Amino acid sequence: MAKKVTPYRNSNLDKKKQVEQMFDKISGNYDGLNRVISMGTDVKWRKKVIAMVKAKNPDSILDIATGTGDLAIQMADSNAKKIIGLDLSEGMLKVGRKKIEAKNLQDRIEMIQGDSEALPFDDNSFDAITVAFGVRNFENLEKGLAEIHRILNPGGIFVVLETSVPTKFPFKQGYKLYSGYILPLIGKAFSKDKEAYSYLSKSAASFPYGEAFNNILKKTGFINVDHRPQTFGVATIYKGIK
Repeated sequence: MAKKVTPYRNSNLDKKKQVEQMFDKISGNYDGLNRVISMGTDVKWRKKVIAMVKAKNPDSILDIATGTGDLAIQMADSNAKKIIGLDLSEGMLKVGRKKIEAKNLQDRIEMIQGDSEALPFDDNSFDAITVAFGVRNFENLEKGLAEIHRILNPGGIFVVLETSVPTKFPFKQGYKLYSGYILPLIGKAFSKDKEAYSYLSKSAASFPYGEAFNNILKKTGFINVDHRPQTFGVATIYKGIK
């Protein structure tokens, strides 16, 4: 990132702890609020990520920054023998576990608390790794990506879904208005934590997207890197291979 953006300006905690605290606070409203904020388009984006992963027919899948487990749950109908969702926030994981239990998927999906920059897995452990709306929350982006590269099997696929900034008129101007003013107000109304949703919009604006993020993936060791902007560029899907 060009500058370090943290959830709470007056906190003495490091970014990682602030992110954990923030998601614990908003976990109860997160799913519903996501649908409102994205007007439901995030569901379509996630389906594209899932299709890319399933096309590789992986035996093992890790969803990092899994939150309440949406991606992990939707991959439960794949042929994968092992599906793990990992997140910093125990609050988000608790919501995810309830969703998994409601769908009787406890035997298919394991949800664990963990740090994306110190992943608790051996080298070459997964055939596919995904991150949806999570890489911009890494305290050290390159360290987190290097950890992901380490635990991915040779030939394995890494897919990232992340917010980005439209570059063409009038979508660029509309995005700035929505993310800078409207999104924090919606966040405050639903979650009583205006700072959290102000952070989410500011972190999206400061995150290196498009070719800039492609270059970081390549620097980390990924090959066959490409990206696919979604919905006028408000989100982007990235793919890399080890």
